[in-house]
Amino acid sequence: MLHEKRRLTALRGLLLPVTAVLVLLCFLTALSNLAQGQDDEGKRQLEDAIRRSAVACYAAEGIYPPDLAYLEEHYGIQIDESRYTVYYDIFGSNLMPDITVLENET
Repeated sequence: MLHEKRRLTALRGLLLPVTAVLVLLCFLTALSNLAQGQDDEGKRQLEDAIRRSAVACYAAEGIYPPDLAYLEEHYGIQIDESRYTVYYDIFGSNLMPDITVLENET
């Protein structure tokens, strides 16, 4: 009987640290998922802003911007080049360019 009581006490002593580690792991996983979601949202917002600016340029000037530098200079687009790489492929002045935003590896 005394032996069983010691075993139960030892198990209870292990239960708290194991539970704390599991809670910590769940918390860290949630933080990681939140950060990933924010990164994805930032990338999507940049791509949308570039696309809207290109359409605004076409509406105002009758042509799509020839390159990203034009959008930065005339339409206020700002790209954090340390964080994102933007591919802006134009096929003609009257065709919507192909816009791809990729997040750089950190």
